Amino acid sequence: MIDAVVIQPGVDTGEPSVAGVSWAAVAAGGVAACAVTLIVLALGVGLGLSVVSPWGGAGVSGTTFKIGTGLYLIVVAMLASSIGGYLAGRLRTRWVGVHNDEVYFRDTAHGFIAWAFGTILGAVLLATPVSGLIGAATTGAAQGAASSATQQASGPMDGYVDTLLRADAPASQNSANPSDTRGEMSRLFASSFRNGGDLKPADRAYVSKVVAARTGLSQADADKRVNEVVTQAKSDLDEARKAAAHLAFWLTASLLVGAFCASLAATEGGQLRDGTWRRR
Repeated sequence: MIDAVVIQPGVDTGEPSVAGVSWAAVAAGGVAACAVTLIVLALGVGLGLSVVSPWGGAGVSGTTFKIGTGLYLIVVAMLASSIGGYLAGRLRTRWVGVHNDEVYFRDTAHGFIAWAFGTILGAVLLATPVSGLIGAATTGAAQGAASSATQQASGPMDGYVDTLLRADAPASQNSANPSDTRGEMSRLFASSFRNGGDLKPADRAYVSKVVAARTGLSQADADKRVNEVVTQAKSDLDEARKAAAHLAFWLTASLLVGAFCASLAATEGGQLRDGTWRRR
């Protein structure tokens, strides 16, 4: 038989009454990290605009700019997270009667929580302007639709309707409505390249006929132009996908580095707070 241990009221269990998490210090560190991030990012935008030039042979190359941007994101994460983590560790409440290893763990946790709070706060602050732009664009689109009620609204089924109403002999440049033709071609290209596909043979032949009718080119020259444009469009879309993948990689790397720096800086700040830094 193992007797149950009953803790009587008023008996000291060795556990301090101070909370293990100093939320005020965590909030202060997170806000400081977010503020430093915004300041350094604003500086980086200015520096980036000054080194990029729209003219060929001037400024840095696109590859150098992408690599420099990724490294800059990591530097920003290291600087801002270190400051926020240090403040979270230095400003936290002192724990009396807690083992040194437990103090070390709590300081590390304070830095990580401060980093997480600053990251979420920064994401919310950056999402607010984007939401405002989307709302303004939606309002403008609604006003435009109300002012042009006579025009048909585009929808996801327009591509199928275009296929149903497609004429065997495309109209010439003089008799066709340029806006209707451009809209049909835009919808056709958008639906074909949306998932990384290509123009179907029937669609490619129809596009070639429309190009020949609109430009006066021969059918062979129109086919050649269509092939060149489709190849260029696929190349541009592939470059855009690669750029998005690289940006996601750099963002992930900067977040991981920021979490590590915040945790490490919090331990340094906590040890300086308790006067145990030189002992370790």
